[in-house]
Amino acid sequence: MMTTYESNGRVLTTHEPGVPLTGNCVWIDLLQPTADEDSFVEKELSIDIPTRAEMREIEPSNRFYQERGAYFMTASIVYDIEAQVPKTTPVTFILAGDRLVTVRYAEPKAFPLYLQRVEKGDAPCTTGATIMVGLLDSIVHRMADLIERIQDEVERLAQSVFDLRGGKHTRDRRLDVMLRRIGKCGDITARAEDSATSVSRLLHYLMQATKDRGDDPRTRQRIKGAQRDIASLMEHTKYLSQRIGFILDATLGMINIEQNQIIKLFSVMAVVLLPPTLVASVYGMNFKHMPELDWPLGYPMALALMAVAAIGPIIYFRRKGWL
Repeated sequence: MMTTYESNGRVLTTHEPGVPLTGNCVWIDLLQPTADEDSFVEKELSIDIPTRAEMREIEPSNRFYQERGAYFMTASIVYDIEAQVPKTTPVTFILAGDRLVTVRYAEPKAFPLYLQRVEKGDAPCTTGATIMVGLLDSIVHRMADLIERIQDEVERLAQSVFDLRGGKHTRDRRLDVMLRRIGKCGDITARAEDSATSVSRLLHYLMQATKDRGDDPRTRQRIKGAQRDIASLMEHTKYLSQRIGFILDATLGMINIEQNQIIKLFSVMAVVLLPPTLVASVYGMNFKHMPELDWPLGYPMALALMAVAAIGPIIYFRRKGWL
């Protein structure tokens, strides 16, 4: 679907797709474009629209480049942040003169949010560069919302790990659930960090592009503000990643403690049963010349000796604090 927007300096109005572009058209939004839509834009602007496979390339030379006077920039954008696991998608921004072309195969909420700001008059939309900066601002704000969600989840995880209660069976089940939650939180944080890094690189390239193009200095000031915001988000995601790693280590440590308790129990039982086994083995050898075999009290005395041999280690372990 292709949507084109015309600007009167304050608001954006939708332009009919397929009709030759007018001088007021500043933004062409290609959402899951067809081959005909790609061809139309390529013919009108004399540019080559990257394919979906090309947008997924990770080499900087394929993500940020200049061709025929147009600047091509691709970033991985995190979206659908309200879902259990947000998704990422590549979005390509093309600055061709005063026009902006966006190519995307998903619908990040940042795009309609930006249009709402434009309708309220809170975001400038006179040129493609100003529209692109406004879209990036919305993307950064959505990313900040996601990181706030991650931080809240990390706080809940920390409280749950260090405040485990209940019996052993309940604790084991809760630790298993905790590991799953920590893994999911770590995955979301990694997606947010990857997206923030990608947007940071795009902003750096955009700053240089606006200098080369001679865009309004106020646009570059807005880019600097977005760079400061994204740098702050990147630092925060790194902090959250470290804290998630700490919580994971703590959870694994508690699981190891639980497992060690089980191993300790088996070890103690082996030590407790060893002396009685020795006594029973001695009197089970069946040699002919064993004086105790003809002793009437031999059997109860052997049982008493085995009981004492078992109780003795238990008392010793308790005094040492090992039980």
